[in-house]
Amino acid sequence: MVKIGEYNTLKVVKEVDFGVYLDGEPDEILLPKRYIPDGLKYGDYITLFVYHDNEGRLIATTDKPIATVGEIAMMEVVSSNPSGAFVKWGIMKDVFVPISNQEKRMRPGDKRLVRLYIDERNGRVTGTEKIDKFLSNYELTVKESDSVELLVYQKTELGYKVIINNTHLGLLHFGDVFTDLETGDKIKGFIKKIREHNKIDVAAGVKGYAKVSADEEKILQMLREKSGYIPFNDKSAPEEIYAAFGMSKKTFKMILGALYKKRMIAFTQTGTKLEDN
Repeated sequence: MVKIGEYNTLKVVKEVDFGVYLDGEPDEILLPKRYIPDGLKYGDYITLFVYHDNEGRLIATTDKPIATVGEIAMMEVVSSNPSGAFVKWGIMKDVFVPISNQEKRMRPGDKRLVRLYIDERNGRVTGTEKIDKFLSNYELTVKESDSVELLVYQKTELGYKVIINNTHLGLLHFGDVFTDLETGDKIKGFIKKIREHNKIDVAAGVKGYAKVSADEEKILQMLREKSGYIPFNDKSAPEEIYAAFGMSKKTFKMILGALYKKRMIAFTQTGTKLEDN
């Protein structure tokens, strides 16, 4: 069964002048000619995004939408009318957000957090700003140390309220991120701690030594490009480290420690230098 508003792997069952038809069980789905990859032929399978066009026909595309059904993303309002508004989807079609699904009246040019769902009345992909009802920490699908996708929801006195994997709410404390974030920003993170009543603390980046080996070469390459010296060491400010390397000071120090143990670097009063081996 084809999933509307999501990616589907479909078989080419017919070739026509204006595109190819895919087996949508029971309906055939058109992939317009302009989206056909080179070499695609009858009998091949291909993964595509499927949606209804403005005339209600099922269409497949190789374009990538801003979000799929069940996801939450920042979307720009492109038009509005007394019934609702349309937000940019990133494909040939925009998504309708009924006025009853708006937190406040949408105006063209606004950027809002929108969740996509299937309207049971017409089977179409529809948007809503009222996303709290889709979020719950009652039954968790994550555990401590899990890698997760984070979407910045609101800024609070303690940090950033974030949406975890489009499902749960968590808190990213200011001390666990080293750059300014805005509502709608998407970052990778991990579950730092699950507290009483399933309250979740998260951190940005990748946990512990999982990232160390992957980033060792990054730092070594920078050292080579800078003639064997960089003005950063374990005493550098967290903000400076994040701006230069895109990682927390804790991760940076672990990487330097690993490289130091391998006798590949040495520390100076003002930075780090590459050792001759």
